[in-house]
Amino acid sequence: MDNGYNWKKLHWRTLETAYRTSPFFEYYEDDLKEIFVGEESSLFEFNLRTITIVGQCLGIEISKERTENYKIHPADLLDARFLAGAKRERPTKMAPYSQVFGDRHGHLHNLSVLDLLFNQGSRALDYLKGQNLDFLDD
Repeated sequence: MDNGYNWKKLHWRTLETAYRTSPFFEYYEDDLKEIFVGEESSLFEFNLRTITIVGQCLGIEISKERTENYKIHPADLLDARFLAGAKRERPTKMAPYSQVFGDRHGHLHNLSVLDLLFNQGSRALDYLKGQNLDFLDD
């Protein structure tokens, strides 16, 4: 991971600018800022730390269990790796929720989980649990 310039600080300032007026920014600010001050040298470790912190904010425990090798067809698990493919946008039917600039731009879909946390706070997990996941069967 290239830490030759302070990209984490730039990202955090961008989040502050975009979400400072959101209803729950201050509530999660201290926890989420930790993502952008760490000294990880690998993107893998940075991603794991980010997932753990966001999971804590949502109120879910993230398993630390790791596999020993890559499994082409994992058994007894939902294989949702296709969701990470950036080349093809997958249509999802996520319900809209209140957003900071929703009055000016309407609801913006496919934003970060940080948008959901900053705008919905402790209701974020209930929102996620209430979503239709039919797109996983495509």
